[in-house]
Amino acid sequence: MPDPESLRDSTQIVLPADELREYRADIEDRFVVTVVDDDGVARIIGSPIEIKAVNDYLARQGISLP
Repeated sequence: MPDPESLRDSTQIVLPADELREYRADIEDRFVVTVVDDDGVARIIGSPIEIKAVNDYLARQGISLP
């Protein structure tokens, strides 16, 4: 059985909401993901393929992710 934490890591990106603010509309237009804001933390949730694509997009914008 897969480890739930590894599955969660492949289906979401968590980062400070301030870092995402400038790119949120573009991400929601380009990718099939859900963006949730919770107390200053943004959570981008989607399929592993979409999360990889968003990760690549954010990297091109200069946002480094853990």
